[in-house]
Amino acid sequence: MPTTVNAYIATAADQPLGPTTIERRDLGANDVAIDIAYAGICHSDIHTARSEWGRTAFPVVPGHEIAGTVSAVGSDVTRHRVGDRVGVGCFVDSCRECEPCRRGEEQYCERGMTGTYNAVGRDGEPTHGGYSTGIVVDENYVCGIPEGIDLDVAAPLLCAGITLYSPLRHWQAGPGKKVAIIGLGGLGHVGVKIAHAMGAEVTVLSQSLKKMEDGLRLGADHYYATSDPDTFENLRNEFDLIINTVSANLDIKQYLGLLAINGTLVELGLPEHPIEVPAFAVTANRRSFAGSMIGGIAETQEMLEFCAEHGIGAEIEVIGADKINEAYERVVASDVRYRFVIDTATL
Repeated sequence: MPTTVNAYIATAADQPLGPTTIERRDLGANDVAIDIAYAGICHSDIHTARSEWGRTAFPVVPGHEIAGTVSAVGSDVTRHRVGDRVGVGCFVDSCRECEPCRRGEEQYCERGMTGTYNAVGRDGEPTHGGYSTGIVVDENYVCGIPEGIDLDVAAPLLCAGITLYSPLRHWQAGPGKKVAIIGLGGLGHVGVKIAHAMGAEVTVLSQSLKKMEDGLRLGADHYYATSDPDTFENLRNEFDLIINTVSANLDIKQYLGLLAINGTLVELGLPEHPIEVPAFAVTANRRSFAGSMIGGIAETQEMLEFCAEHGIGAEIEVIGADKINEAYERVVASDVRYRFVIDTATL
């Protein structure tokens, strides 16, 4: 029968989140029940809770950076056992039949992946996310968290980590490649760590130099302020790959000018207004402007193993549930280094 768990819920765009209880579905044959230990706060949670993307079906429990342990498994489960350390990311289902799903890119499911929250599952019920003490997920959408990564620093990897790992891997960041990360925030700081571990020469492009010490400590080889006009002149034609983690409308033409021949600028941020890409900026040097969205389950598992091997976790500030609304305000004000993580024992 369904299980009742504690949670923090958003009931309206103009209301703070608050405590509640929700029901998790009965354990199916292919399901894994997870006791959630930590849940990261992603800016997407805030956009959804405040209906800033206009697609929120209230009430909703946010959270798609989930880390915990398996408490029970269905009769047909083979991938996970009780006591395993596991994680759940941005989606909990997909059609499993389309070409992207068959090749392990479920995030690009042609019928649409089922989000961990603010979506509708196969049972017709709304999905609720990780700001809760427990969740039930099909085993095929649960990843194992290797030993060597603590659960609290692992939680943000389920979104921030894979969001950066996937494009860095796809565009072959590594030795001999010059990679720039725009923004040293919740996404960017993980990208610096991963790109450095891959062996690339890493540059941070940030509005100011106030986080320079952090950037170099995390693995950047170089750090430049984009508020300095000389940056765009001195770094012209410099990079093989630029990853933009900033959800603001930047002057993309300036950044495209930093790409070498055959270089690619990958957009991860989701700015409020459409992005303008001047034709001459891409035709020069045969440059590319691309996008990327999280990663599939197999690639997420690969990312977690890579991070465990290289000792990579998010830089976090652990908070109690009573600080969630305050944390939202601090995220919007860029007042966190670099990811808030909720201790769900406080729910």
